[in-house]
Amino acid sequence: MRQNIRSKTKSSVRFAAIAKTVNKDQVFGIEEAIALAKANATAKFVESIDISVKLGIDTRKGEQNVRGITNLPHGTGKVKVVWVLAKGDDAKEAEAAGADYVGAEELIAKIIAGEKKFDVIVASDEMAPQIGKIGKALGPKTPNKRNGTVTNNVAQAVADIKGATRVEYRADKGGVVHLPIGKANFPDEHLLENFKAGLTAIIRAKPSGAKGKYLQSITITSSMGVGLLVDSTVAQKFTGVN
Repeated sequence: MRQNIRSKTKSSVRFAAIAKTVNKDQVFGIEEAIALAKANATAKFVESIDISVKLGIDTRKGEQNVRGITNLPHGTGKVKVVWVLAKGDDAKEAEAAGADYVGAEELIAKIIAGEKKFDVIVASDEMAPQIGKIGKALGPKTPNKRNGTVTNNVAQAVADIKGATRVEYRADKGGVVHLPIGKANFPDEHLLENFKAGLTAIIRAKPSGAKGKYLQSITITSSMGVGLLVDSTVAQKFTGVN
């Protein structure tokens, strides 16, 4: 317990020191914010660089639930463990694409028994009727068509996920989308291109019923850093999406 307390104290002191160098009300250029977020990533591990986008949506209305998947040109830097529920040719293609475990009935049995040593599970369209057997055990990790984890092209889904190019985004109850755009050791230009791709996807997911300003605020931060405010109007112009 003492070790945990010391660790938390060190993190708090480090965060406080970083926070003192940043004016929370200052608006940064996108490139400037990325460079500063990287500079602030001083933890003993390679921190992620993330964006948080506050949207002008009413999360109480189902039709305004913003969620989806997109591919980042330079990936997130995080390698994920992928299991695939498939059989026949789909299973062979998933294995060839680099899936960590592929199976049908035996995979279902493993999950029901409590094994969950994976980050993402993908299912072929053929196996979709079997998902109900494991939905309760998987909870939010249950494969579904909406996020592309139930598909007729399991090989491509596995390749995207294993290559860390595919990311899922979803607005939380406060209407904020949190999205990783890479690691602090990425070149600035790669983070900039990933930022553009991620924000473009969020803008294109705007619900037709959303009223007023859609992009209310955008911040860029490292995992253990402070949020750096970016001008949302400038950021939208940068994506080229109206």
